[in-house]
Amino acid sequence: MSVPAPGTEGSPAGRLAARYARVVVRFRYLVVGFWVTAAAVSWFVLPDVSQTRGGGIEGLVPLDTPAVQMERRAVELFDFPLLGRTVIVQHDPAGLSPYAQAEPVALAMGLLRGQFEEAGPILGALPLSNSLGLLESNERGTGVVTYLLMPPTAGFAYQMEAAERFAERHLEPDDAYVGVTGSVPARVEQQRIVERYLPLVELATVTVIALIVCVTFGSVAAPLLALLVSGLAFVLTIRLAAVAARLLGVPMPAELEPLLVALQLGIVTDYVIFFLSGLRARLAEGRPRLEAACRSAVQFGPIVAVAGVTVAAGTASLLVTRSQLFRAFGPGMALAVLVALLVAITLVPALMAIVGRWLFWPFLHGRYGVPRTAGRAGPADRARESRIMRVLTRRGPAAVVASACILALVLAALPIGKMRLGLDFVGSLPAGDPVRRAAVAAQQAFAPGILSPTVVLLEGDGIAERPTELAKLGDRFRRLPGVAGVIAPGERLPAVEAGILLSRERHAARYLIILDDEPLGAAAIKTVNRLQDRLPEMLAQSGLGGVRAGVAGDTAIAAHIVAETTNDLVRISVAAILVNLLVLVVFLRALVAPLYLLASSVLSVAASLGLAVHLFQTVFGHAGLTFYVPFAAGVLLVALGSDYNIFGIGHVWKEARNLGLRRAIIVAVPQSTRAITAAGVTLAASFGLLAIVPLRPFHELAFAMALGILLDVIVVRSLMLPTLLGLVRRISGWPGRTFGWEPDR
Repeated sequence: MSVPAPGTEGSPAGRLAARYARVVVRFRYLVVGFWVTAAAVSWFVLPDVSQTRGGGIEGLVPLDTPAVQMERRAVELFDFPLLGRTVIVQHDPAGLSPYAQAEPVALAMGLLRGQFEEAGPILGALPLSNSLGLLESNERGTGVVTYLLMPPTAGFAYQMEAAERFAERHLEPDDAYVGVTGSVPARVEQQRIVERYLPLVELATVTVIALIVCVTFGSVAAPLLALLVSGLAFVLTIRLAAVAARLLGVPMPAELEPLLVALQLGIVTDYVIFFLSGLRARLAEGRPRLEAACRSAVQFGPIVAVAGVTVAAGTASLLVTRSQLFRAFGPGMALAVLVALLVAITLVPALMAIVGRWLFWPFLHGRYGVPRTAGRAGPADRARESRIMRVLTRRGPAAVVASACILALVLAALPIGKMRLGLDFVGSLPAGDPVRRAAVAAQQAFAPGILSPTVVLLEGDGIAERPTELAKLGDRFRRLPGVAGVIAPGERLPAVEAGILLSRERHAARYLIILDDEPLGAAAIKTVNRLQDRLPEMLAQSGLGGVRAGVAGDTAIAAHIVAETTNDLVRISVAAILVNLLVLVVFLRALVAPLYLLASSVLSVAASLGLAVHLFQTVFGHAGLTFYVPFAAGVLLVALGSDYNIFGIGHVWKEARNLGLRRAIIVAVPQSTRAITAAGVTLAASFGLLAIVPLRPFHELAFAMALGILLDVIVVRSLMLPTLLGLVRRISGWPGRTFGWEPDR
């Protein structure tokens, strides 16, 4: 059975599409058996994604990061770290008893002397009471924080479990023990929350997808096809992603799995909607089941293939970054799209050929059970849409509508200039979370930056013999804006003997700096950047010129991540835009149309990110967006926008070969817009449901993605596409084919 694609009869592409469709339909049972077997084998044989998650700091940044290297150097010089990313909090607003304040000191002395064999990775402890007056505390005599000193490469979950076990064993109820907090427990708690809410996200996404497909096709059977295909694709993706992570040597972050759920289920459903639309149209014409499935595969198979490759290439552009997190995101998302593509173009036509018209049950009528027109536009709707398209393709109305859309999107994008980036693990947790409650108690008793101090390490011959210069440097640190307090060498702390701030060899010294802002927020990052920039000058002014110095700590690491991400912005943007532009140019065999189509997609992405900045920073008052959200959302939205460009403009290009460009717009845009809108709403809902996870980054990503997709399918596809085509007209196909244009009447 030869069924070339309409408008490409006899061409090599048409013959290839027809051959692909015939093979899939003819071997439909083998295709179904292959994918079911592949999913089963991957589930039982390949590693689980949880086995490849990063368990330490290497999951966020490479170990050769300057801040991490400085931290390791400090451990070599002092035998144990000063940074405590895991903190035990004691707090009583009415005041701690002398015994409760003395207990952490006794525990710290015991750890230093090796008295607690069950301490595990805990090498030491640094207790700090707000009754000492060393810091500008909010309260006095009400709180103690004990920094547990552990190797920076120890697994995060291992550190948190050891801290909780140690605190529960050695602190009594009278000690006003609140809980364990810090950046490490917050990171572990984030992963636990993701794992806890992931099944709910999957269930909600599946339910919404089923409802949308059911309404779109007026069928209770069509959603089953979408869910079956999506489920098989997701099982394959999540297992193959674990294999890819092992091969690349990149730990998979916990944030990636919900993102893969949304992307996989949404994009597979998109492709299913397009195939089912073609099948329903062919069955409504009275064609037999196998021919209808074959013609639908010929019509949409090549477009789905090009669209899927576009999205996969766009997401893979994240590999050009230096960011550890993005290098894990990129392959995972690209793999999800490629698996969705392969499953969609083979399994969906095979199942359509097997089930046929029963996919649209119970909306069947007539002798042959042809699908009814439920969910399709009637004659009156088509006539109204044609009149609207005729108006939008006239130069005057097209200019007005296009200008209004561009102006609205530009205004929405303006807040991007105020975007601030941060990496606040503790602040992203729900308000009632135990780790968050302990953090709030510590910040109430001390200062916002108490949980993650910054360490400045100095190295120089005999530096410990220069107390005056060291004291001057400490005073300069205290006067730095954004610093709440400094613990400097020479200041005696309870239970802290020589070897804590001054090395026993007398050649190294270190300072503990408490910031006045959330340690991983945008303001704290700005303070640490200022400290690093001014450090050589401050050393010289204190009489310590020539001394080697460096900064370590969570804020320094966050500053490196944000700076690296910002530097990657140009690289990501250029790679993503060039990849998507190249695919559009090759697919349309034109240069002009891809340029303004891609520009309109980029503008809608900028508008969604601008509105996200306004909502979360201005309305909600957050210090900034999570550093990876704007870039992951931007790459995905540009790629998905090109995906919809291929579906929308590809239909217009096909019709324009015979009808001329204007008539093709009038005929094709309403048809493609209905399918694209249904697919876009599905994908927007899929990403929007990420907000179920009660973590701030997921709320930010869900809002940006859902809004960006809706702007693209409603504003760009429905309004800007026909008006831009109406303005540019014949030269849209340059330097390829120049289409005819029906004059205004």
